[in-house]
Amino acid sequence: MPGYLRDPALIYEESFATIRAEADLSRLPPELHDVAIRMIHACGMVDLVDDIEGEAGVVAATRAALKAGAPVLCDCEMVRSGIIARELPDGVETVVTLNAPNVAELAKLLGTTRSAAAVELWRPRLAGAVVVIGNAPTALFHLLELLEAKGPQPAAIIAAPVGFVGAAESKALLASIGLPIPFVTVRGRRGGSAIASAAFNAIAKGVRA
Repeated sequence: MPGYLRDPALIYEESFATIRAEADLSRLPPELHDVAIRMIHACGMVDLVDDIEGEAGVVAATRAALKAGAPVLCDCEMVRSGIIARELPDGVETVVTLNAPNVAELAKLLGTTRSAAAVELWRPRLAGAVVVIGNAPTALFHLLELLEAKGPQPAAIIAAPVGFVGAAESKALLASIGLPIPFVTVRGRRGGSAIASAAFNAIAKGVRA
């Protein structure tokens, strides 16, 4: 058996050093450098940095919302499972409505997916919340429809839905629609729950202190 690193702290240190050496972070605002590093670390693809897009204000907005006790609205359980709960202030809830009893019926009524219908159930808690989407493009599309219709405004959006149908388009729309809400996303087909929760964790780290 070959030797391998066993020290968790050293593994993280070397991993992040490798990312900093190989990824050109200069195209991103400095406030997003740690976020990008965590997103790259979650997928092992250094070239992801070329597709990361966001606004520096997403960090301050997310942290302020969490300190104020705002909920974190997640599109699926995998995103919620990836969030490091111990970094959250007491009382901050991570919310998933995808498996609510009425979601399937609501999806039929709206003629859409369960993921999009689940976003409809965010309305009562959406104002000032932090949104984290890592799975369903239709969830992001429906969120943007709500926001364009002057629905409740979240404090920040972290969106990295993954896939071949609608993923690239939903994230391009988020980046171009001009909403007054800071965001971070990954253009193109790549994304996923691990990347979305990693971005959130990078921002939330230390906010509990």
